[in-house]
Amino acid sequence: MKKKINWGIIGCGNVTEYKSGPAFNKVEGSKLVAVMRRDAELARDYAHRHRVPKWYSDADDLINDKDVNAIYVATPPSSHAMYAIKAMKAGKPVYVEKPMAATFEQCQEMNAVSKETGVPLFVAYYRRTLPGFRKVKTLLEDGTIGRPLLVNIMLVRPATAAESDKDSPIWRVQPDVAGGGIFYDLASHQMDFLDFLFGPVKKVSGLARNFGHLYNAEDTVVAQMEFENGVLGSGTWSFVSDNSSKRDVIEIIGTKGRIEFSTFGHEPVLLFKERDFLEFPYINPENIQYNLISNVVDAIRGDAVGVSTGETAARTNLVMEKIVY
Repeated sequence: MKKKINWGIIGCGNVTEYKSGPAFNKVEGSKLVAVMRRDAELARDYAHRHRVPKWYSDADDLINDKDVNAIYVATPPSSHAMYAIKAMKAGKPVYVEKPMAATFEQCQEMNAVSKETGVPLFVAYYRRTLPGFRKVKTLLEDGTIGRPLLVNIMLVRPATAAESDKDSPIWRVQPDVAGGGIFYDLASHQMDFLDFLFGPVKKVSGLARNFGHLYNAEDTVVAQMEFENGVLGSGTWSFVSDNSSKRDVIEIIGTKGRIEFSTFGHEPVLLFKERDFLEFPYINPENIQYNLISNVVDAIRGDAVGVSTGETAARTNLVMEKIVY
């Protein structure tokens, strides 16, 4: 019988409460057996609420737990490399939150250790496995809109209350912790998914500005890019706009039609062809990372190929650095 994958979580914060944490106990061949958070009381509380047998306030203790044979790193990006490298050197496969790290250099260090140790490394770009996004990929592969020519991204919204708090800035707007600002947090999903559709970006340039002066990171970004398969792309992101300008759309234009879909609204995928219009609704899994975690578990057990790895995810970090810096 194949061994069960017994997971330990480093950093059991908000993202693990519903999006990912419960999925580790729902996937066949997988179990969540330990969690860690620097605040011991918060770690104990999480373990109690989610019925996890063990909890720690020291990451090394969790990594060295003999009952844990795989690690999920769900801390802010600046510590991803440190914890992932420790886990891989201990012989334990790693599933790390996105973006993969705060810098491309850190991504390279993580991949080098994965290669040296032979321990697999996966990254939580779960849109690669969600039904609506898979439908977009299927439509392209089936030639439904002919040859894809252009892709345009627009993600525009106001700053949230947490992003506007100058006295207690959240980590997502601190470049030394997050790698950049909200662009790094949200656009990483979009750039990774386009990599999944079209292959790596081979040329990219961009401009980044801080217009809102709410924090030190960029809040408005524009970019242009060319993908490996020849598709040309552009992107516009702003996180300090008025609510009247709010947009969340990716548009793919081909020789025989176009596809339109959202990244974060999870609205139906729209297909436009001459006079025809179709929409494809879909339902996400209860825990949105379930499908990807299932793929990761199968990949660790040798039953599947990982769909989101350190190698694919590092490319997104590189593209974002080239756009912003």
